[in-house]
Amino acid sequence: VLEFHIKTMLVLASSSALTALFYSIYRKRATTVARLKDLKALLCEAPGRCVPYAVVEGVVRSVKETLNSQFVENCRGVVERLTLKEEKMVWNRTTNSTEKIIHQRTNTVPFVLASHDDDVTASVRVLRPLEASELDLETTYENFHPSAQSLSSAIGHFLSGERPKGIHETEEMLRVGDSVTGVGELVLDNNLVKLQPPKQGLCYFLTRLDYDGLLRKQSGSLRLWQVLTALVGVAACSTLLYILWRRYRHHRRSRKERLLLEAFARQQRRRLRELDVDESRLAPNICSICLSRPRSCVFLECGHVCACVQCCDALPAPKLCPICRAPIDRVVTLYNS
Repeated sequence: VLEFHIKTMLVLASSSALTALFYSIYRKRATTVARLKDLKALLCEAPGRCVPYAVVEGVVRSVKETLNSQFVENCRGVVERLTLKEEKMVWNRTTNSTEKIIHQRTNTVPFVLASHDDDVTASVRVLRPLEASELDLETTYENFHPSAQSLSSAIGHFLSGERPKGIHETEEMLRVGDSVTGVGELVLDNNLVKLQPPKQGLCYFLTRLDYDGLLRKQSGSLRLWQVLTALVGVAACSTLLYILWRRYRHHRRSRKERLLLEAFARQQRRRLRELDVDESRLAPNICSICLSRPRSCVFLECGHVCACVQCCDALPAPKLCPICRAPIDRVVTLYNS
């Protein structure tokens, strides 16, 4: 009897544990299905039956037909881009390689983003995928066709400074079954959920990265622009402060020169009164210090011509210009012919 009760308790405990496990799995699946089924209800309740900016993660499924790769067997997709690029070597100050797209063609067919769970039939139709600012395509084929070189063409390329390397041919596809994250405007139109380019200048994304990867990538570029903005802003503020500082110095210097000129003019008028000399009878080139001899020297670096040689020699050291009080580095004698 005791053994029977022990076995019964073990069966009860194991069955209870399995029941709890299975119920948790059921609730998780049920929640996922309910959220997907409630997507239409959510859009119906949203203003204008539209969510302006939403993130949808799912598996690419074609609506009707698919695109077959032109180079890879059993490779099917919904977006195909064929590109031909011409590669050249250019000789200028440095030798570098350049690329030029000579032909590009993109083909698309209607497709949806479906759930990873095959039991869930809800899906989101993707509209205008080529308008996505980041359309993440997988390279399914690439080949390089080198250009044929001859002696005459090599001489011509050397003279022209350009040498064609060849044609680079690539095929890129968004394949059926790829996991894609779409970010855009989510709308409900005639019982059909659609993902389309958003309004208000927001970016439209179709990428094979998950949401966290896309967010990290965009955040990385955002930090770069933040650093560049900060650097340019600091440079602009520094330049503005330097200009204001220069203007302030210029203003102070001009004000100082104006005050010195006014003081010099007052001193000169006082000396004229002391000597009882009429200012209108003075010659235009008379020395501003002795008022008797003509001006005969130039003070550098200020450039004032205001004194004779004798008065210049009599100036006390350090010699300063009588007008602007600037230091006199050297004196150049004037000779009138």
